[in-house]
Amino acid sequence: MPDSHRMKTPVQRTLQRLLGWMLCAPLLAAPAFAADHPWLSSPLRSQQPETYFSNLRDGDRIETPFVLRFGLSRYGLAPIVKPVPMTGHHHLLVNRDLPLDFSKPLPFNDQYVHFGKGQMETVLTFAPGEYTLRLLLADQKHIPYFIYSKPVHVTVTARRTDVDPKSLVKPGVAMLDPREGEVVHAPFRVRLHASGFNVGHADITDNGVGHFRIVAERAGVPAERIDLGKGWTEAWLAPPPGTYRFRVELVSNTNQQVMASSAVTTLKVERQAFADAR
Repeated sequence: MPDSHRMKTPVQRTLQRLLGWMLCAPLLAAPAFAADHPWLSSPLRSQQPETYFSNLRDGDRIETPFVLRFGLSRYGLAPIVKPVPMTGHHHLLVNRDLPLDFSKPLPFNDQYVHFGKGQMETVLTFAPGEYTLRLLLADQKHIPYFIYSKPVHVTVTARRTDVDPKSLVKPGVAMLDPREGEVVHAPFRVRLHASGFNVGHADITDNGVGHFRIVAERAGVPAERIDLGKGWTEAWLAPPPGTYRFRVELVSNTNQQVMASSAVTTLKVERQAFADAR
């Protein structure tokens, strides 16, 4: 290793990685969605890569055990099997700030919880008290990206000893947004979730790992199948106007069999009445 690199402080190394991220961000933040299916649309430019909690807000009061769900925008998930571009895995930071040095792997302890199998949720079993939670995405070597959530401050009011945490995990997949019966304007954002399964880029062919597929049916035309093989848990869709029945499947990366399928969500799609800022 060159002496000039060895002598850099953690802050200098982090700033160097941040600068590299900023230079590459325009390329990284705009994957070629449209190349995979004609309905796939590029996200709005204002939507930056981020992680987030899909069922927890700042100031919430909860009882444990509590199933905490993770979301990810503009990046894909991948278990820590091998390097795959534009993917990472979640880390839950408990009462910890973001690291000062983004060039070093995240530690393994109770305050840095790793989800290296491609999980999209965990069951919290915290004792009553105040907690600050944050999500941070990292690569297969646990080196963090500059992709993270806002901190969420929550109060655990009680821990129920009569509830088995494992009993709260119901294996399945779901479309979180849009919701049943909504009228949406194309392009619209679709958010997906998997419970009890591992989600990952199609290049990861380990047993138990799958990727999402969106199936859209409309009267009189063949069903459309949109594979999110890059580990995406979100997509922006721009189908022709009409009434559709959407469902979500989790497809095995090993044998392409359907591992789980969601309930049907009926949506009315209308054409956007104005041009989005892109």
